[in-house]
Amino acid sequence: MKEHIFPAIRLTLGCLLFFSGIYTLMVYGVAQFSSNKGKGDIITQNGKRYFANVGQKFTDDTYFWSRPSAVEYNAAGAAGSNKVPSNPDYLKVVQERIDSFLVHNPGIDKADIPSDLVTASGSGLDPNISVQAATVQVKRIAKARGIAEGHVQQLIISNTEKPLLGSLGTEKINVLKLNIALDNLK
Repeated sequence: MKEHIFPAIRLTLGCLLFFSGIYTLMVYGVAQFSSNKGKGDIITQNGKRYFANVGQKFTDDTYFWSRPSAVEYNAAGAAGSNKVPSNPDYLKVVQERIDSFLVHNPGIDKADIPSDLVTASGSGLDPNISVQAATVQVKRIAKARGIAEGHVQQLIISNTEKPLLGSLGTEKINVLKLNIALDNLK
């Protein structure tokens, strides 16, 4: 028994020391080299602070809508819906999102709605949408704000983030930053 228990105790103590101390300090040290010292991407707008790296809820017709959240944008508990695509409850929620989108965006076909506008991300806190998800909302926003569609389209182009190193990932748009740019549009 001694030949098994003492190595197990040493391994447990070693892992405890490494993962709760050394590894934590390493991650903290690397975070200090980031632009905001590991505190997230904070944007202050009209005296209010927002975290650009956490999804925000936008439902007004004058704004770009965010990706739906399975946790109602509560950053204290990130989670997906954990339901399979064939689950009747999940399908009902997605259909409700599609119906709501179609009501607010007349003239759009159901087939033209990008999936990221009606399905939640794995974390439930995704701050980004695809370029297609932003583009499909242009008519609604331009009409609601009384501005030319070209101006809204130009905002999408100027706020599009390219893939990492040009090929890792897809183009994306941070919804909070895009909506702030929309509010600052003259």
